[in-house]
Amino acid sequence: MSNFPTVATGENVVRQVLSDHEQLMVVAFRFSAEGAIGALHNHPHIQSTYVESGRFRFALGDETREVGPGDSFVIPSGQTHGCVCLEPGTLVDCFTPRRDDFL
Repeated sequence: MSNFPTVATGENVVRQVLSDHEQLMVVAFRFSAEGAIGALHNHPHIQSTYVESGRFRFALGDETREVGPGDSFVIPSGQTHGCVCLEPGTLVDCFTPRRDDFL
Protein backbone atom coordinates (compact mmCIF):
# COMPACT_ATOMS: atom_id res chain seq x y z
CA MET A 1 0.00 0.00 0.00
CA SER A 2 1.31 3.44 -0.90
CA ASN A 3 2.01 6.01 1.80
CA PHE A 4 1.61 8.83 -0.72
CA PRO A 5 -1.57 10.94 -0.66
CA THR A 6 -4.27 10.81 -3.30
CA VAL A 7 -4.35 14.04 -5.33
CA ALA A 8 -7.25 15.26 -7.49
CA THR A 9 -6.03 16.02 -11.02
CA GLY A 10 -9.40 16.84 -12.59
CA GLU A 11 -13.09 16.13 -12.20
CA ASN A 12 -13.47 12.41 -11.33
CA VAL A 13 -9.71 11.77 -11.64
CA VAL A 14 -7.21 11.18 -8.84
CA ARG A 15 -3.50 10.38 -8.86
CA GLN A 16 -1.49 8.44 -6.30
CA VAL A 17 2.24 7.77 -6.39
CA LEU A 18 2.72 4.07 -5.66
CA SER A 19 6.52 4.02 -5.51
CA ASP A 20 9.43 6.19 -6.51
CA HIS A 21 13.17 6.40 -6.97
CA GLU A 22 15.07 9.22 -8.63
CA GLN A 23 15.21 7.21 -11.88
CA LEU A 24 11.70 5.66 -11.84
CA MET A 25 8.22 6.41 -10.53
CA VAL A 26 5.02 4.31 -10.56
CA VAL A 27 1.72 6.21 -10.37
CA ALA A 28 -1.95 5.12 -10.40
CA PHE A 29 -4.52 7.36 -12.07
CA ARG A 30 -8.08 6.43 -11.08
CA PHE A 31 -10.96 7.60 -13.28
CA SER A 32 -14.32 7.27 -11.49
CA ALA A 33 -16.71 8.34 -14.26
CA GLU A 34 -17.22 8.04 -17.99
CA GLY A 35 -16.15 11.25 -19.70
CA ALA A 36 -13.44 12.09 -17.13
CA ILE A 37 -10.47 13.68 -18.87
CA GLY A 38 -6.73 13.28 -18.59
CA ALA A 39 -5.87 16.69 -20.10
CA LEU A 40 -3.55 16.97 -23.10
CA HIS A 41 0.01 17.63 -21.97
CA ASN A 42 3.62 16.68 -22.56
CA HIS A 43 6.72 16.27 -20.41
CA PRO A 44 10.38 15.32 -20.81
CA HIS A 45 9.89 11.95 -19.08
CA ILE A 46 9.46 8.66 -20.93
CA GLN A 47 6.13 7.16 -19.84
CA SER A 48 4.80 3.63 -19.93
CA THR A 49 1.04 3.21 -19.40
CA TYR A 50 -0.70 -0.03 -18.37
CA VAL A 51 -4.51 -0.24 -18.34
CA GLU A 52 -5.39 -2.06 -15.14
CA SER A 53 -9.15 -1.63 -15.67
CA GLY A 54 -11.65 0.47 -17.63
CA ARG A 55 -11.55 1.74 -21.21
CA PHE A 56 -9.90 4.90 -22.50
CA ARG A 57 -9.48 6.83 -25.74
CA PHE A 58 -5.93 8.19 -25.94
CA ALA A 59 -4.56 10.96 -28.11
CA LEU A 60 -0.88 10.25 -28.74
CA GLY A 61 0.56 12.96 -30.95
CA ASP A 62 -1.44 12.71 -34.20
CA GLU A 63 -2.74 9.22 -33.38
CA THR A 64 -5.88 8.21 -31.47
CA ARG A 65 -6.29 4.75 -29.97
CA GLU A 66 -8.80 3.02 -27.73
CA VAL A 67 -7.36 0.83 -24.97
CA GLY A 68 -8.74 -1.53 -22.35
CA PRO A 69 -7.68 -3.91 -19.58
CA GLY A 70 -4.25 -5.46 -20.15
CA ASP A 71 -3.20 -3.00 -22.86
CA SER A 72 0.06 -1.09 -22.46
CA PHE A 73 2.12 1.36 -24.50
CA VAL A 74 5.06 3.75 -24.25
CA ILE A 75 4.86 7.52 -24.70
CA PRO A 76 8.14 9.07 -25.85
CA SER A 77 9.67 12.11 -24.20
CA GLY A 78 7.97 15.32 -25.35
CA GLN A 79 4.98 13.68 -27.09
CA THR A 80 1.66 15.44 -26.46
CA HIS A 81 -0.89 13.00 -25.02
CA GLY A 82 -4.12 12.80 -23.03
CA CYS A 83 -7.18 10.62 -22.65
CA VAL A 84 -10.93 10.44 -22.19
CA CYS A 85 -12.39 7.77 -19.93
CA LEU A 86 -14.92 5.56 -21.74
CA GLU A 87 -15.50 3.21 -18.78
CA PRO A 88 -14.27 3.96 -15.23
CA GLY A 89 -10.97 2.36 -14.36
CA THR A 90 -7.32 2.73 -13.43
CA LEU A 91 -4.19 3.50 -15.43
CA VAL A 92 -0.79 2.60 -13.97
CA ASP A 93 1.94 4.86 -15.35
CA CYS A 94 5.70 4.50 -14.98
CA PHE A 95 7.93 7.51 -15.55
CA THR A 96 11.65 7.71 -16.09
CA PRO A 97 13.17 9.69 -14.59
CA ARG A 98 10.88 10.33 -11.59
CA ARG A 99 8.24 13.09 -11.88
CA ASP A 100 9.47 15.36 -9.09
CA ASP A 101 6.42 17.59 -9.71
CA PHE A 102 4.26 14.73 -8.32
CA LEU A 103 6.08 14.70 -4.96
